[in-house]
Amino acid sequence: MRYYRYSILSVTSIVLIFFLCSLAIGAESLFKTEYKSQKILCLSGRVIDSHHEPVEDVEVKIYLDGILEKKTFTSDEGTFIEEIELNKDKENFSKIDIVIFKASFKKISFTVHKKDLLKKGNVLFFHKEFNLKRKLSPAFWISTLVFVLAYILIGFEILHRTVAALLGAAFMLIISYTIGTINPEYHILTYEAAIKAIDFNVIFLLMGMMIIIGVLKHTGVFQWCAYQSYKLAKGNIYLLTVFLIVFTAVTSSILDNVTTMLLLTGVVIEICSALSINPLAMLMPLIFASNVGGTATLIGDPPNILIGSYAGLTFLEFVKALAPLCVIAIFVLFAYTKLIWGKELSSSNIEDVDAYIKILKKKYKITDRKLLAYGLGILVFVIFLFLTESYWHMEVSIAALFGASVLVTIGTIMDKVDLIEIIETDIEWATLM
Repeated sequence: MRYYRYSILSVTSIVLIFFLCSLAIGAESLFKTEYKSQKILCLSGRVIDSHHEPVEDVEVKIYLDGILEKKTFTSDEGTFIEEIELNKDKENFSKIDIVIFKASFKKISFTVHKKDLLKKGNVLFFHKEFNLKRKLSPAFWISTLVFVLAYILIGFEILHRTVAALLGAAFMLIISYTIGTINPEYHILTYEAAIKAIDFNVIFLLMGMMIIIGVLKHTGVFQWCAYQSYKLAKGNIYLLTVFLIVFTAVTSSILDNVTTMLLLTGVVIEICSALSINPLAMLMPLIFASNVGGTATLIGDPPNILIGSYAGLTFLEFVKALAPLCVIAIFVLFAYTKLIWGKELSSSNIEDVDAYIKILKKKYKITDRKLLAYGLGILVFVIFLFLTESYWHMEVSIAALFGASVLVTIGTIMDKVDLIEIIETDIEWATLM
């Protein structure tokens, strides 16, 4: 009896399993049949401007026989792709209208007839590249006016340059999200586009190098180099100026040129005062040298970093392109200095050169050799990472921040560096902003 009961249960289980499997297979077949019979319309495209650059956040509307079916926006590559399921009510459409719009560009209306679509199975395809042309919309005039006014505020020093820049940026965004919301013709840019426009590679590179310079300047190395230049010149002030031009140019090609000039200016003015010559006769050539040297490398000046980062240039590519021209410019500066300020520089009246060298030696000396050794070692390693950037595929900002963080860590452990002082005084927040 028990065996008979188990047999019935086994047969029942087998029948139930068979029934469920048949049901699942039938459902799958039904789904596949329905899916295969379902027609799909696949529309894709790419939107570019007159410079063949992709245009992002472009509004794309797709109409089937005048009825809006889809609304989408282009990606940061300027592309869009949409699929429309064509049920019985839609599969007999005759035309597709694609309307492309973005503020400050001319609207595009493009019509595709059903016969022009590519077909593979039950899928209809269409792809096209659209070229958006600029137009002089209210957004263009407002942004241009804000840009010009910001430069006027900076040029005439009515406001600090950082305040003027932030005011202009904020004004563009507030117009975009107030008047621009009511009328798209006044929409200048989105918040996402504004954030994307900030090149953080530049920001963090500058921050890292500012920290490294901030630590090095506490060792007295820059003033010591000025003293060594005077010692090598042996009282010949034009030769001293030549040495300082070379030192300023080389330093400015590696470090920030403004910081280099700030560190040298005090020493140069003091030397000129002792020599009874006009400080401008020495400072002006150094300012020119700072600008020339800062042009030679990718990290020498903020505009270089912006250009290099946007164009995708490596450190070595930038040096190969500009360093030779900068070397020529330095030799031209030697001759220009001799021609314009030679008479002033030859009018110095230091009688006992050796005694003055001893005074400078006592005043301008290395204050912390151990920290300087660590600082120069890390700086050399950071520059090595810059030079081999193409091998590591590493952004220069990573190398700068790594070097800065390691140097600050070492300085803190040695109790030679005050992190708060570095943050408050050595990082030029106004420049970064």
